[in-house]
Amino acid sequence: MNLERVYAMKFSGVYPHYVTKVEKKGRSQAELDEVLRWLTGYSQKQLDKLKADSTNLEAFFAKAPKLNPARAQITGVICGVRVEEIEDGTYQLIRYMDKLVDELAKGKAMEKILRQ
Repeated sequence: MNLERVYAMKFSGVYPHYVTKVEKKGRSQAELDEVLRWLTGYSQKQLDKLKADSTNLEAFFAKAPKLNPARAQITGVICGVRVEEIEDGTYQLIRYMDKLVDELAKGKAMEKILRQ
């Protein structure tokens, strides 16, 4: 896997795919945004700005106001890889985000997704 290529992906390019994925399963964009805010600490206003600009995934996480400490409770497999075993910090954050989106799309309760 070419991590540089993954890091260079634009958040604004990935986000619409997340929306489509969760909406196909009966979840809402508002719920998706709540999950992303929980993970990163971005406000809704900040998140809305990031949806429209050219911020790449590496910068999206590097500039996150407050990464949620409960993110360490996110476990499971994404693309055949255990997220809790990923050693590269940025790549792990990207996969945490993917895992949260998957949980949302699979109908998991928000309280469980947000590790409450």
